Amino acid sequence: MHRRAGDGWRAIPHIVWTLAMDADHKSPPGDYPVPARDIGPSPDDDPESEDRRRGGPKPPRKTLSQILTEIGRDPARDVVAVDDLIAHLGGRGRAGLILIFAFPNVLPAPPGLSGVLGLPLLYLSVQMMLGRLPWLPGFIGDRSMPRERFAQLMERLGPWLGRAERLLRPRWSLLVSHGAERVLGALCLVLAAVLALPIPFGNILPAFAICLIALGILERDGVWVAAGTVVGLGSLLLVAGVVYALAKSAIFILLNAFA
Repeated sequence: MHRRAGDGWRAIPHIVWTLAMDADHKSPPGDYPVPARDIGPSPDDDPESEDRRRGGPKPPRKTLSQILTEIGRDPARDVVAVDDLIAHLGGRGRAGLILIFAFPNVLPAPPGLSGVLGLPLLYLSVQMMLGRLPWLPGFIGDRSMPRERFAQLMERLGPWLGRAERLLRPRWSLLVSHGAERVLGALCLVLAAVLALPIPFGNILPAFAICLIALGILERDGVWVAAGTVVGLGSLLLVAGVVYALAKSAIFILLNAFA
């Protein structure tokens, strides 16, 4: 009987199977052993590949000092307006602006500066108390300074702000919740009103308390919020004592003048 040309090729699987059985391989017909290869870890076991599938890990959150420094180094702008700061700070604009307007009052400043900076603090504190987005009227939001001057200001203030930010971390979340922020807004409103009053050296402690509260809200640090609240209440007692002493002295002088 003559074999067809394709019969030899059809016999090859049978020959391979016979050799495999002779080598004590017990695999069933049709399943030929495949040599093991090192194919590496499964992509499902690789956390980096998981991040890549999800679009990569989220970039670290920028701090306030980094954002302000970038604004000061931006060559595309000639001036830096208050509304520009609100736009760049985004959801942190309210607490960030409160910190920016309160901080100059912590340092010795010319008379009348606290009254000028106290007005924006009043607006922003009311918005925090009501839970609204940051907004300032045009005569405040349109105020600007040259970018070079803003950059020089950040060169001096940036390192101090950066040191404070390194001490901040999320903790005591109850004190930085949305409900707590409204209470803190009411406290900042009272402190801003005191800050705007022409009381000699009466603006340093209230401004310092507002700065602590604003930093705590920015970085969700309830410890700094608690410290700012304590300092704020203490400053209110101190200012109340000063006002009482001044009023009592004025009454005494008037009574003696007309006695």
